[in-house]
Amino acid sequence: MFNCYFKSSKEQKSFYQHKKLEMLNYIKDSLERKIASVTASIEVLESQISRDKEVEVTN
Repeated sequence: MFNCYFKSSKEQKSFYQHKKLEMLNYIKDSLERKIASVTASIEVLESQISRDKEVEVTN
């Protein structure tokens, strides 16, 4: 996967821990974007439902 030469096993462990942290942060950011999108869709749908109820009441 990575073509690196390490001075020690401790250095290698640290390298892979940082790579794992980067990957997990990337996944977290992706999920946060998806949650924000779903939340925005819910808010729009709720406002549309509310608006449609108001139109039904006035008719």
